[in-house]
Amino acid sequence: MPGAGLLNYTELPKHMQHTLKRAGLFLLALSAIFCSLLPNPARSAQLSGPEQTYYRAWQLVRDSYYEPTFNNQDWEKWHHKYDGKLDTNEQGYAAIRDMLASLGDQYTRLLEPKAVNEEEDAINSIVCGIGISLRPYSEAKSLVINDVIEGGPAAKAGLQYGDEIVAIDGKSTSSTNTDKAAERIRGKAGTMVALKIKRATAVNAITIQRQQVIIPAVTAKIMDGNIGYIKLSTFMSDDASMEFRWALQKLSGTNGLVLDMRNNPGGLLANAVEIADMLMNRGKIVTTVSRRGNQVDACSGSLLTVQPIVILVDHDSASASEILAGALKDNGRAVVVGTRTYGKGLVQEINHLPGGAGMHITVARYFTPNGSDINKIGILPDIDVPDRDKQLAAAVNALQTRIASSHGSVPFNTNATPPKRQSRAISPRS
Repeated sequence: MPGAGLLNYTELPKHMQHTLKRAGLFLLALSAIFCSLLPNPARSAQLSGPEQTYYRAWQLVRDSYYEPTFNNQDWEKWHHKYDGKLDTNEQGYAAIRDMLASLGDQYTRLLEPKAVNEEEDAINSIVCGIGISLRPYSEAKSLVINDVIEGGPAAKAGLQYGDEIVAIDGKSTSSTNTDKAAERIRGKAGTMVALKIKRATAVNAITIQRQQVIIPAVTAKIMDGNIGYIKLSTFMSDDASMEFRWALQKLSGTNGLVLDMRNNPGGLLANAVEIADMLMNRGKIVTTVSRRGNQVDACSGSLLTVQPIVILVDHDSASASEILAGALKDNGRAVVVGTRTYGKGLVQEINHLPGGAGMHITVARYFTPNGSDINKIGILPDIDVPDRDKQLAAAVNALQTRIASSHGSVPFNTNATPPKRQSRAISPRS
């Protein structure tokens, strides 16, 4: 599923504000500023429809985009470029895309109203479809399944990570981007979608019934040798940190933990900060840098366990996954196993636009505790294991080594309280 950006609650409709309020504070350094970013009354009074939407998009970028030179251009030139030329929403959206493209930033982008609604569903952990996520088309140049939700329709039909979708409802997916493909695959519960799936050299046709799929952010189990295993699939869900807390409690009696963040494209920055805080008793977690200044998120001292930890990552571990991995690695709290991560060191905000559309804006960049800028670089594992089939075994071996040299775990700290949320950024890969 496509990702999102940092949510600016004051810009959202009331029903979305209610959904997000329970998790919620803004990125502290930005909150006071964005609360005041209302449209210019005089200018807005002169506009309506697509021109108003375009002007609001221009204004939001002007006031919050992280890079003050706007990709070495005069941002004012876009202000009146389309005056009197926008009669339909489609023309307005095209003009906004043209304007945003000038920033040369793939993460600052327009979301049409349907995409905004789908993003809200992702935050609420519910989607109506078959229970898969897709790798960004710009990377794979084909529609490749990045993750399959356990227990969902796709999993029951036998779809797997790495399968390529070559046709949807009889139409080729050649040159179909991820967002358009996801739109075609989703649909009303009970309806059917026909797919052609390529695995290795074989192509098979399969028909799957769409369902409302509840997307768990976290799954947990006990492996052989009393090893706890936590699969953290997404940081998008409002409940991700709560689910992680539950997993730690379930696995509190194990000797150590494998935290699997492979294929995790990221999500809410606040979730990454809270989860890191559960696992660390001191040190920085992440530093975010915007045009308004710097913010450092540090541990509150409310860690829940000192069990040894090994983290599993791959090239599809991005954004909030990299924040958590970087925090635990830089502070010596965990060993990282797998392959180099994606390398997304930028933070986005979502703003609501007139007419129901939305827009991701890159508002900050972040640095790991030791000051590393991992954007377009990624995090290197401590133990490089290119073969995916061997990564989990390598992680268990590394964990057993850490267990042997540790003093064991402590009971789950039921008295620890979650830290006050100071950031609400969404920082996904796409």
